[in-house]
Parts: sequence; structure tokens; C-alpha cells
Amino acid sequence: MPVEFRFLSTFQFLLSTLLVKLAVVAILATMLARFEQFRRILLTEQRAWRERLVFAIALGIPLSGGVLARLLLNYNASDFSLAGPFLAGLIAGPYAGAIVGGFVGVPALAAGELIALPFAVGCGFCGGGLREICPKESIWRFSPLFFTDLHRHAWQMVSKLKPDWLVILVATPVALELLRIGLGFRYTGHIFYMQPQSTELGFVVILSTLLTVTIPIKIWNTARIEHRLQEQEKLLLSTRLESLANQINPHFLFNTLTSISSLIHSQPETARTLIVKLSGILRRVLRNQEHFVTLREELSAVDEYLDIEKVRFGPTLIIEKEIDPRSLDLMIPSLLLQPLVENAIKHGFSHRVGGGTIKIQSRSTAKHVLINILDNGTGMNEPPSPTQMGGIGLRNVDERLRVIYGENYHLRLESTPGSGTCATIKVPVIKFPQKVTT
Repeated sequence: MPVEFRFLSTFQFLLSTLLVKLAVVAILATMLARFEQFRRILLTEQRAWRERLVFAIALGIPLSGGVLARLLLNYNASDFSLAGPFLAGLIAGPYAGAIVGGFVGVPALAAGELIALPFAVGCGFCGGGLREICPKESIWRFSPLFFTDLHRHAWQMVSKLKPDWLVILVATPVALELLRIGLGFRYTGHIFYMQPQSTELGFVVILSTLLTVTIPIKIWNTARIEHRLQEQEKLLLSTRLESLANQINPHFLFNTLTSISSLIHSQPETARTLIVKLSGILRRVLRNQEHFVTLREELSAVDEYLDIEKVRFGPTLIIEKEIDPRSLDLMIPSLLLQPLVENAIKHGFSHRVGGGTIKIQSRSTAKHVLINILDNGTGMNEPPSPTQMGGIGLRNVDERLRVIYGENYHLRLESTPGSGTCATIKVPVIKFPQKVTT
């Protein structure tokens, strides 16, 4: 049975071309928004000339490629010689729009379309001029759903005899498209345009021009909002970490001063020694404002704290370490281990005569660092979760792990009555410092 071929009508062909055109502009805008340097240009309205040049080149090169595809392959859906320059001018100013107009106009001029270059450059200047007089937020609110509020804005403009920027933003590309169609009819072959065969097709062509301008604006505005939300999340994270760090420092200081005060009358020399060691710890804390340190640095801080506890307990407090050498230069949150060691001493040995043994273990895998703080103290029947503990230290450690790494990372406690307690933390492997933006 012979295959029956059906050809598209003029209306169907033009409509399919315009739909492909919208898809192409959406893909191009999305791809450009993924580049960090291009996205950074979108974030500020006050741009240096180099940034505007980068914007124009980044947009102009693919648009000129689209014009070449139209000329060489007869692929009309890739030509944005009106919307491209106008959009560049609207976002980055008249000179950026003119540069993009030059990118898309030169290939067409070389192919014999004599009006293409001045028209494209004029569209760029038109968009740039509109940018100079239009409130910037009105531009970013220019979305593909402009028609839902257009009637209301038009009525306000007429009733109040006051310019409405949405109406102006809609009217300008419409006027440019009508001008291009008129030039195309008058000077056949000297400028490219989509030839409408009826009023309905003309309306579709004009609507597609508007959408090729508004779709990139919508995509880029979404990228701007997402970036600002990320910055706000970073700022919130930084503030929360600062709050937690400011919480743990007074907690440690209060506990240490309490220990010193109990020795002032009975053992003044020991108390004096503790004060000297405490001042050294405080100097280190004040010097180091980083949220992350290497495990080596954190263990050094723990050693300074244990020097104070050894003075209190004497030789009855035994410290053992089993440290994986591969883990020493990996990054962990600062002041993470000291509260765990303090908790092991305070709760593990508080009901025992003399001291005990504290063991610090670390093990490094391909993706995580596992750290254990073990004591041979009295232990507990059912160790509470860190959020249920009455003390600040464990809650602080658990919350910082969840804030920094997510809910899958938290402090785990295991205890056996009469045998001791094990506090375990697991953090992702980070080999280089990562500072939180403040």
C-alpha cells in the first residue's frame, strides 16, 4: 500500500515554525543562564562596560549563528534579528543592543539584505533607550503572561492619562514587528520577516515576537531570584553558625571558670595554672574565626582543654588516641570535639572516685570521616538523643551537624551501664577549607 504524504498548509507551517522559534529561544536563554559569569551580569543593574560587552558577545554569537542557519539551511525558526537586539538593549543598555544588532545584521547584509543591519542596530538602540527611561523592576516583571493584566493596565493608562510601562513594553516590539513587515512588503528581499498571509497569521507573528522577548526575561529573572535566595540561605546559615559558635564559647568558659573557682581556696597554685591555660585557649579562639578547621587543628584545641582537666584530675585521667593519619588534614566544623570530650568527663566520671580513660578515634573512608569519643565511665541505661539532653554542648554539636550537612548527619550516642559511653559523629570528606559567605 503506497505511503500517503500530507503537506502542511501555509498556516500550519508558519505556526510550527513559530513554536520551534519559542522553543529555541527558551533553550538558548536557559543555557546562557547556567554560565556563572553571564548569570552574575543579570544580578546587578549597574554594570561596567566590560560586563555589558561580555553580555552582548555571549548573546550575539549564538544569535548570529541562528541568522547563518536561516541563510544557509533555510531554517527560519533560528532567526531572532528583531527580538535579540531589542532584548539585549532592554537588559544591558543601548550599546549592548547595538552590538548584538551588529552580530545578527552583518551576516544578513552579506547575503544581500541591505536593510537588515540598520534595522537590527535600531532595534538594539530602541530597547536600550526604553531601558534608560523605564523602571528596571518593570522590565523584569515583563513576563509571557503579560496579556492577563494588559487590559487593566491599558485602562489605567487611558483613564489617568499617565504612561503605563507594561503597555509601553508590549507596544514597542509590536511596533517594531509591524515596521519590519512593512519594510519587507515595500523592499522585497532586503530584510527577512515572517510573511503573514492573513490577519490571523499576522497576529500570531506579532505574538511570537513578544514571546521571544518575554520568555528569556522570565527565565533570567527566575535565575536572579534563585541566586538571591541562595545568597539569603548562605547568610542565614552563616548567622546561625555564628549564633551556635557564640553559644558554645560562653558554655565552655562558664564550665571551666566553675572548675577554677572550686580550686582557688584549696589549691591556689593549681587554680593559677588553670587560668594561664584558659587564657591560652581564649586567645586561640579569638584569633580563629573560621567555621571549619582541619582535624589536626581541632585535636590540638582538644589537647589544650585536656591540659586543664589533667590538672584537675591528675594522673587518674588517661587520654588515648587512635587517629587515622589520612584524616588529619580533612576539614570538620570547629569546636566540634571539645564539647564531646567535656561531656564524657563531666557525665562519665562525675559519680566515680578519681578519673578514667578518654579515647579519641578517627577513621577515614572515601566519602566520610568517622570520629568516636569513648569513655569508660558509669554509662547510661538508655542514652537520650542529643536534642533531649539537658546540656548545651551535645545539643549544639548535633544542631551544627544538621545545619551544615543536612538531616542525615547528626550526633549518635551509645552507652552501656558500667562500661561507658561512645559519642559518634560522621561528616563528609572535605579536603580544603570552605568558608561560609558572610
